[in-house]
Amino acid sequence: MRAGLSIRSWSLRFAVVVIATALVVIFSAFAGDERPSSARISRSLLQETVAIVDATLIDGSGRASLKDTVVIVKGDSINAVGKRSQIKIPNGARMIDAHGLVIAPGFIDTHNHSDRGLDQDASATTQVSQGITTVAVGQDGGSEFPIGEYLNKLDSNPVALNVLTFVGHASLRSKVMGQNTNRPASAAEIEQMKQMVEQAMREGAFGLSTGLEYEIGKPATTEEVIALASVAGRAGGIYISHMRDEADKTFEALNELIRIGREGHLPAQVSHIKLGSVAVWGRALEAVALINAARKRGQDVTADCYPYDAWNSTIRVLIPSGRHDDPNDVARGLADVGGAQNITIVNCRAHPEYEFKTLEEIARQQHVTPVEMYMRIVHDGGATIVCHSMKDEDIRIFYQQPWVMVSSDGGIGSRHPRGAGTFPRVLGRFVREQRWLTLPEAIRKMTALPAWRLGLKDRGLIKPGYKADLVLFDPAAVIDHSTFQQPQLISAGIKTVFVNGVEVWQDEKVTGNRPGRALRHPSK
Repeated sequence: MRAGLSIRSWSLRFAVVVIATALVVIFSAFAGDERPSSARISRSLLQETVAIVDATLIDGSGRASLKDTVVIVKGDSINAVGKRSQIKIPNGARMIDAHGLVIAPGFIDTHNHSDRGLDQDASATTQVSQGITTVAVGQDGGSEFPIGEYLNKLDSNPVALNVLTFVGHASLRSKVMGQNTNRPASAAEIEQMKQMVEQAMREGAFGLSTGLEYEIGKPATTEEVIALASVAGRAGGIYISHMRDEADKTFEALNELIRIGREGHLPAQVSHIKLGSVAVWGRALEAVALINAARKRGQDVTADCYPYDAWNSTIRVLIPSGRHDDPNDVARGLADVGGAQNITIVNCRAHPEYEFKTLEEIARQQHVTPVEMYMRIVHDGGATIVCHSMKDEDIRIFYQQPWVMVSSDGGIGSRHPRGAGTFPRVLGRFVREQRWLTLPEAIRKMTALPAWRLGLKDRGLIKPGYKADLVLFDPAAVIDHSTFQQPQLISAGIKTVFVNGVEVWQDEKVTGNRPGRALRHPSK
């Protein structure tokens, strides 16, 4: 009797364990498990056929829109595109009625910093909510290294977006030179960095990025950068740069970028092109002429631009000389951007009470001059700032160039409104309200142009065989809501976003799906 009870008791305990284990597995699959998205998306969803009907098609090429269309998505790719009367909808397809909406390729952000936030928000809420489906990270000279390890991590634990990366010049300098980066690199150090660029390109990087205005990159000679860029160029990559200056010496910096591209034998892209100081306001046509002259000589030079009159960086970039305790240099730096009233502190570890106040306001509250206030903040560890130091007319001229694409320079957790509002802002304000661009041209600058620039041969257009990265939006309602005081507010008018054929944004919220892929350079 005791033996029989023991067996039944053991069987009962075993059954309980099995059921509990099954419940844990089921719960994990639906409640935030951090396993790869392929484990979290059902096989039927990955293989289903979807028919998006009655949208106005803007295919990314810049051509005029086409009404009353059908786009057939099968699995992760676009299967068919055309007028509704000409396309047979497969039996069993899931139908999406897109009447009144535009369907466009997913937006490709050529300058994004979400590599800093994807671990906290794998759904990339502020990114997919504005229609972004692919981000290029590793910007301004800062990247993960080795590149292969970073991409493998994304392979094993995908996010909602497609992610590609550049290899960062400053990151390489730090690894090779340690804390001693305040000087030009030696020949031996350059050789070591060249080998690292070669490794990065072999592992899938899309090129070399620099941040020559920042303290680690600033001491590098032009020749050092050319040497590294040449390696990226031989592997088919591009050179993308936060230039050495975006203010008084913008034109010298532009000439340096053009030289690096020319002597490095690779395409060169100006990151977030701008005229950021009083001395260069109103000179956008001159900057355009300089780049067009290089292009006419046969050189491949392009740029990206964000749609705001304020930049976001460290407070220290205000003083190009680096003499942050020199009152004369500090006064000159503040005057260069139009005064302390144009500088807003958005992050300050030592003094969080300063956040979202202007330098002028803080100085007045502390009963000191803005110059003294600046020096105190730097002495206490510095801060991140937003600085209103560009002019709308210059921004308009840049956006109207055919070789300028839309980028955000934002990302997850950004304390600048560009992190949540860039692409809807262009569509709502620059297209619908101000008529700076036509809608097809704006879409081209967000899709086919950046795809071409990066060498993505199966994204950026709505075309059979291309990946099904798609955005459905209301052209009459799309607009940004994020502000400098509330930079995380979600935009309006973006209805549905697909990444590789799977919805990641629907009904004004993320779906939790993570179908994004780690993209490697096409030559790999």
